[in-house]
Amino acid sequence: MGDESTLDPWVEEWMKANPERAKPLEDLSPEILELARGPWAFPPTCPISDVWDSEVDGIPVRIYRPDGKLTGVIPYFHGGGFVMGSVAIMDNVARELAHCASAVVVSVGYRLAPENPYPAALDDCETVTRWALSQRAELGVPGAPLAVAGESAGGNLAAAVCLRLRDKGAGFLAGQVLIYPGVSGTKTFPSMREFDGLVISLTARELYRYAYSGGRDLDGDPYAVPLAATDLRSLPPALVVLGGCDMLRDEGRAYAKRMRDDGVLVEEACYGGQPHGFVNFGFPAAEQAFQRIGSWLRATFAQDQSVERSAEGSKPGDLTDRNS
Repeated sequence: MGDESTLDPWVEEWMKANPERAKPLEDLSPEILELARGPWAFPPTCPISDVWDSEVDGIPVRIYRPDGKLTGVIPYFHGGGFVMGSVAIMDNVARELAHCASAVVVSVGYRLAPENPYPAALDDCETVTRWALSQRAELGVPGAPLAVAGESAGGNLAAAVCLRLRDKGAGFLAGQVLIYPGVSGTKTFPSMREFDGLVISLTARELYRYAYSGGRDLDGDPYAVPLAATDLRSLPPALVVLGGCDMLRDEGRAYAKRMRDDGVLVEEACYGGQPHGFVNFGFPAAEQAFQRIGSWLRATFAQDQSVERSAEGSKPGDLTDRNS
């Protein structure tokens, strides 16, 4: 596709056939949020041999361990504007990550806004990431490297976890996979207006931002708005996955450039004609994206030399509640 900003005809037809799924969610009433956080899920696209639910310090997690030789561990943070989504709804993404990278995936059911505004979600994601490091032997991958991954709001959280750990001197992450991350706070980019209303909207973005911030101005806080960080040096290597017709395309691209300018190893993959959420929806381009993600993670895990062999302050949690 020559122009990344031209909507894929296949996607256009899908949206006509599924208008309710293509419409931005601009209602954060309790009834709607309950549905948007429900136990339903998209059909799984690949089987994973061992899947179980557990808790880490009261935080729900779902763990995926595929068969075969395992390459690493991926704490995964789902999308949903910080207000919706769940480990059940994004089960398909977690499965695809485990499959494409041959890695153990720990999907995090972090606390959601507006009931739990920033930094609750980030605290939960950091807690589970540190726990995953401490539990590698129990997860069946002793000494294996870790990389965080997330899409949309989860991409924000993955970027923020990397920043927090770097600033705390805990540089054990091998990489970060940021899938159409929302990292700009109130700052606007051309793609936001160009694709306003395509799956997400400026109105929805403002509602989600206000809920997550609790009404506070967080534009100067790099852990809430990673693009606001003054220094992105010494972050782990990054793969930034974008959609050519996504409102968040330009801010993800800006963050990739900022990291690259600060000496971080960055690969950027933009899928022309794809809207926000194309990976979650399982569009045809999602298969290509997961192939790229898997190849990048395998190579990153193989090259990693930075994994710490212990994690101070991590708690063991409970690995006994299995539901395969």
